[in-house]
Formats: sequence, structure tokens, C-alpha cells
Amino acid sequence: MKRVRCPKCDNYIVFDETRYVDGQALVFECSNCHKEFGIRIGKSKLQEKHEEKKLDENAYSEDYGSIVVVENVFTYKQVIPLELGENEFGRYIQGTNINKPIETRDPSIDTYHCCITVKRTKNGQIQYILRDAPSDTGTFHMNEILKNNDRINLSDGDIITIGATTLILRAAPDGTN
Repeated sequence: MKRVRCPKCDNYIVFDETRYVDGQALVFECSNCHKEFGIRIGKSKLQEKHEEKKLDENAYSEDYGSIVVVENVFTYKQVIPLELGENEFGRYIQGTNINKPIETRDPSIDTYHCCITVKRTKNGQIQYILRDAPSDTGTFHMNEILKNNDRINLSDGDIITIGATTLILRAAPDGTN
């Protein structure tokens, strides 16, 4: 048995997922607030791509660290590896032209919301710099909203909020700032 949470009132609906095939779309009506919402059974293509790399919260890509994405409203977790250079985060939709798409139904995340630049300092340490895209709803670092020209140095464990979604930086082992 599986359960899904109503996005409006947080009421849980329980259903038997074995009666459905991967890729099948289901529509539910919440018995509490009568909100209709849909889900898709199985794994999405974007999720499969992340799982192929066998990522977990402690995984690192090329020793540049990773971002743990936790959707606060929808309780769905992803781990996205960081690369040297510009890591552009935003909501995934078909045709999105960013290199770090977040699979989400959170409408408050722009298709290009924020950017984390990963680079090496002169002494070889990894540095993480956050900036807003600019986005419609803003980018928050440790509960402080970034202004358009702000550039924030990040450290391991720093929390970034975009829309109703939390991003947590997992710095590379030698990535002390």
C-alpha cells in the first residue's frame, strides 16, 4: 500500500500501487477538502537518470559536491551532483534550457531560478557562490532573501530555499570555504 498527500490540506490517501503499471497517471479526490490532483505511478525519466548514477546524500560528482533537494510540500527528495562552473537550477519542463533541472510540481519555482557557481580558488579549495537568476519568488539563503546583485559564498550544510523547496549544499570533502 502506498499513500499520497493532498497538496491542499495534507490529508493522506492510501491506495494499492500494485494494481497499476509504471507510467500510469492517477487522479485522486481528497475526501477531506475535495481537491482533485494527479500523480504518475513509477519513476520519471529524470529520476531514473539520477538513480543510474547511484546517488545518495553523501555522493559527490568529480569531488565538486552535490545539492540535496527536498520539496517541503510534496516530500520528494533528489540529489543533484554539482559540476565546475555554472550550475543553473530551476523547475524541469520539456525544453528547459538549464543544466540542473529539479523535477517538481512546485509552481513557485521558475524554470531558471538560481545559479550556484563552483570554482577553485588560487590555493585549490572549492568555492560555491549562490546568486538569484533573478526569479519571480526570490532565492533565500539561510532565510535571508538575495537581492539581484547579491553573490553569497556557501558552506557545507547551507540551506537555500526556492519556492516551497529546500536545497542543502553537500560540499566536496576538500571543499572547505
